[in-house]
Amino acid sequence: MIKSDIYTYLALSVFLVGCGNDDEDKTLSGEDITNRFFENLSGDCQQYIGSFFSSVNDIKRSLLFTGQITISSSGDQCVIQSNSIPNHDFNDNTAAFANVVQEQGVNYSFSASPAIQGSSTALSIEMSEAILLNGVKLDLLAAACYGVGNEKTGCGQSQINNPWRYDPMSPLNSFGTDKHNAHVQPSGAYHYHGNPMAMFNQDCVGKQASPVIGFAADGFPIYGSCFTDGTTGVVRKATSSYELKVGPRLDDGAYTAPTVGGNVVSTNYDGQFRGDWQYTVALGDLDECNGMTLNGQYGYYITDTFPWVMNCFKGTPNSSFGRMSAARSHSHEP
Repeated sequence: MIKSDIYTYLALSVFLVGCGNDDEDKTLSGEDITNRFFENLSGDCQQYIGSFFSSVNDIKRSLLFTGQITISSSGDQCVIQSNSIPNHDFNDNTAAFANVVQEQGVNYSFSASPAIQGSSTALSIEMSEAILLNGVKLDLLAAACYGVGNEKTGCGQSQINNPWRYDPMSPLNSFGTDKHNAHVQPSGAYHYHGNPMAMFNQDCVGKQASPVIGFAADGFPIYGSCFTDGTTGVVRKATSSYELKVGPRLDDGAYTAPTVGGNVVSTNYDGQFRGDWQYTVALGDLDECNGMTLNGQYGYYITDTFPWVMNCFKGTPNSSFGRMSAARSHSHEP
């Protein structure tokens, strides 16, 4: 549940076979969150302090992994330390990972009292957008652009304004992700490109509002898809305010519009590229960053359409989420 007032701390020794690297005895302490649907809606990161673990499988490799995550506070910041192993099985038969999952050692800090800034901060290929409460990071951008490098790698920060960056969440692209919209970087880091398809109930009908499932680099919470509509009182999915542009793609400054062939499906704005979308104020529930303020709390929401989780930072992102773009330059299946 990850609710601070009901934490039950367990101390147990578990013999784990094939923990991704070798066989060993591991002593774990904390709360088991394996396949857990979280419940806490608080935007206060200090409400999630504790130690947690999970026991999950790399399905294709038939390997057992142990996820470990610790959430703590230090001054005016919250700190999440993790080995980047999720709280659910991964690498199912829908996946085509270019690299194998390996345990990591990550440490992210973010503001415990974030503030909305006068202007938003754009996403960067050199910065992870968020860390989820199961210890896995969110990397929305792919280092893959039309006509750059081999189109699977090489599209780094110098191309951040390129509208023809492939969207890993588009059904028109194949990024080798598993059913959790995740795959693996050369370092072995498992990471999400969108909805983790875990940690919250995907169906809003007759359900409660979605919990917090993570925190963005600026400290604002990330919620699942469902919220209680203040006008109707009905729990429903939050809707993005982005829509597809209409007609055939046009050149955008120095960036030539993609032509059909190879990985490109059509000449129309069909969502294959991030630049196919445009923001329309108040089209949906959410703002340009894919967030809204509800009951006094600003947060980002998982959506069924672009930008999927977030498209900018409303607050100031913490530098601990910074990373070299090379880490994202992993092979993507065509």
